[in-house]
Amino acid sequence: MKLQRKNRLRALSLGAVAVTGALTLSACGSDAAGTGSTGDSTASANSNIDCGDAKGQLLADGSSAQKNAIDAWVKQYQSACRDVVINYKGGGSGAGITAFTQGQVAFAGSDSALKPEEIEASKKICSGGQGIDLPMVAGPIAVGFNVPGVDDLALDAKTLALIFDSKITNWNDKAIAELNPDAKLPDLRIQAFHRSDESGTTDNFTKYLSAAAPDQWKYEGGKAWQAKGGQSAQGSSGLAQGVKSTEGAIAYFELSYAKDGMNTVDIKTGAADPVEATVENATKAISEAKVVGTGKDLALELNYTPQAEGAYPITLVTYEIVCDKGNKAETLPATKSFLAYIASEDGQALLSEAGYAPMPEEILTKVRKTVSELS
Repeated sequence: MKLQRKNRLRALSLGAVAVTGALTLSACGSDAAGTGSTGDSTASANSNIDCGDAKGQLLADGSSAQKNAIDAWVKQYQSACRDVVINYKGGGSGAGITAFTQGQVAFAGSDSALKPEEIEASKKICSGGQGIDLPMVAGPIAVGFNVPGVDDLALDAKTLALIFDSKITNWNDKAIAELNPDAKLPDLRIQAFHRSDESGTTDNFTKYLSAAAPDQWKYEGGKAWQAKGGQSAQGSSGLAQGVKSTEGAIAYFELSYAKDGMNTVDIKTGAADPVEATVENATKAISEAKVVGTGKDLALELNYTPQAEGAYPITLVTYEIVCDKGNKAETLPATKSFLAYIASEDGQALLSEAGYAPMPEEILTKVRKTVSELS
């Protein structure tokens, strides 16, 4: 099948990036990592990374959706800035924001912008300032599935909402069959997986369901999963593993986790043809995002119901959350240096290779200026 071949080709490249990045992060996160971080803090001859005065250990936590991107960035950054050790835990957006507001990390990754109460809490650790949202990573939330004998599958928002709300429970249900007249759908129970931890991916996925299928999805939304039934797993990697190992499974996660030949759902929108989850298709939808944050905060408003041909509707933007003022003196140089790199042209260029979408240039210009002014 065309889709399966695309997924397999994509999986090979994503797997290489993820494995090399994971090895790097594993090494830098170990107790021995600090002892191996020697050498001068200057960028290598073939790199444009500016290490500046960066040194020491930089702790971060948050979005698991961006972890493969962080892994790839860390690999490149630490090869240039050998006096810096970056340990990104990737425990989920909720965990990252909690760690940030408690002063445990230099920055956090979140797939949802800070809420007013979270901004208020951040003022306690950002002396004279507050936490701000810096959009760095964009991309599609893929819906992976494991249905024997089915490689190509198209679903719309209404059907997805009913599946994840345990209202459609079998793969040969009439609603699924009508959307896929050429598929040989088995008499197999649907195993819908959702996140057990608080997650910005959950927040964005359910915002899509609310916007595109308001009559079927009645939940308020947020980082915590609210619908009843289904199975749960920790992190995007846990959901991907659930799909891979369970016949009849379906789950949502960032595209870079849809690897090893995993099939993903094409989403039926108002356009003529169902849309595949690809970086290029997500970019068409994300380009419609608007900055709604105030001051130095660059929170975005996404369009979950694009009508343009080829615009993939289930997208997310991951923010790096950092203090605009009042950052710890010992971590500020490394924080600014690393964030400046990932917002740079070279840093953003790595995203497509890892299954993510670079941010629009007009937004990156604002991000780079804000990073340079962190204090």
